[in-house]
Amino acid sequence: MKINADLHLHSKYSMACSDRMELPTMATEASKKGIDLVATGDCIHPKWLEEIKRAAIDNETIRIDNTDFILTTEIEDRSRVHHLLILPSISKAEELAVEMEKHGDIKTDGRPTVLMDGCEIAEAAKDIGALIGPCHAFTPWTAMYAAHDSLQDCYRDMTEYISFVELGLSADSDYADRISELHRLTFLTNSDAHSPMANKLAREFTQLEVPEVTFEGLEKAIMRKEGYGPTLNVGFYPQEGKYSESACIKCFTHYTMQQAVSLNWRCSKCRGQIKKGVRDRVNELADLDEPQHPDHRPPYVHLAPLSEVIMMALGHASINTKGVQTAWNSLVERFGSEVKVLLDIPAENIDFVDRKIVNAIMAFRNEEIIIHPGGGGQYGWLELPANRNNRPPLSEPEAGHTDKKEKQKSLFDF
Repeated sequence: MKINADLHLHSKYSMACSDRMELPTMATEASKKGIDLVATGDCIHPKWLEEIKRAAIDNETIRIDNTDFILTTEIEDRSRVHHLLILPSISKAEELAVEMEKHGDIKTDGRPTVLMDGCEIAEAAKDIGALIGPCHAFTPWTAMYAAHDSLQDCYRDMTEYISFVELGLSADSDYADRISELHRLTFLTNSDAHSPMANKLAREFTQLEVPEVTFEGLEKAIMRKEGYGPTLNVGFYPQEGKYSESACIKCFTHYTMQQAVSLNWRCSKCRGQIKKGVRDRVNELADLDEPQHPDHRPPYVHLAPLSEVIMMALGHASINTKGVQTAWNSLVERFGSEVKVLLDIPAENIDFVDRKIVNAIMAFRNEEIIIHPGGGGQYGWLELPANRNNRPPLSEPEAGHTDKKEKQKSLFDF
C-alpha cells in the first residue's frame, strides 16, 4: 500500500513550538492534509513520552482516529549536527532516554543536545534497532554538511548503518544526487513542523510503498527491502529555502561564491556575516557535474502548501484571510485532503472555486512557477506567471524575517 508520511516534526515541548502541537491536533490536521503516518517527534522527552503512552494502543501502536504515529526524536550532537532517529517501540524510546540522559539534559527541550558525536549516537540507535540519518543535511546551521565534508567524517565506523538522509527545505534530489556518497541512501522529505497549521505540517512529505503501517513496514520501505520503498518525494523548490543562496544574515544581500570569498564573508553593505548558501555548499561537495539519480530514486515533486497557493492566486497578504480559508475548506471538504487537491484532482473538477486558484494549482503541477531565491535566513518567494512583478507584502512570518529575534527563533523551524 502507498502511504504519505511526515517523519520529522516536534511537540509542544520543543523550543519555539506551538502549544497546539499535541497528538490529537496533529492527527486531525494530518488527516486534512492527506498524511497517513506522522512522527511523534521528541519521544525521549519525559513529559511527551508520558502523553504518547496514554495515547498508545500498545507498545508499538499509536493511532488516533485514522492517523498512525511513529516514534521519532531529533538529537543534536556536540558539533551541533542534528540527527533523526525513528524508533520501533515505546519501550525502546525509554531505553534511548536512559542512555541519552547520561550525556545531556533531555528534560528542558524536546530536541536535546548531548555530548556525543554522530558515530556514538548512531551506535545508540543501532543498539535499540532504530533507524538514523542526518536531519536537513545541507542547511548551514545544525547540519551534517555544515560541520562535515562527508558521511564518513560524521559517522565514522557507523557510516554503513545510516539508511536515509533528510533533504531539508533548501535541497531536493537534483541537488543531493550530485554527491555520489548519497546515492545508496533513501531521501526523506519531511516538514520539521513546529506548528500544526496547514502551511507547516507536512509542507514536505514522502510517499512510500509499505507492506503495512508499522515500524517494520516503514523500515522495509526506507531500507528498500522486498520491493518496498519511496515512490515520491514532495517538497519545496530548493530556492525557496532560507539558505538557498549565499547572503548576508543582517541585510540579506545575496553574493556569488566568488564575491563572498573575496569579501572574506563580510557584507560590503552592512559588514554582517555572509552565510554560505546550500547551492554553493553543494557545488563544493559535488563530485558530479550533473545529478545522477540511482534507479531506486523516486520523482521529486515541487509543491507549496495549498493555503499558500490560494493566497498567491488571490493576491492576498495572509493565509488567514476569509477568502483563502473559505477556498481551502471548500476544496479539502470536497476532495478529502489537501494532497489530493494539489496532486490528483483534474482541473475541471476544481473549477467551482475561483479560476485563478485552478490556474495556480496547474502552474505548480506544470512547474511554471517563477522563483526568487532566499538566502541568509530569509525565505525565497514564488510568483505565478499571471502575477509577475506583483510581489505580495511580507506580512507572514514564513515570507521572510527582518526582525532579528524572530529570525533567530525561526532557525528551529527549518
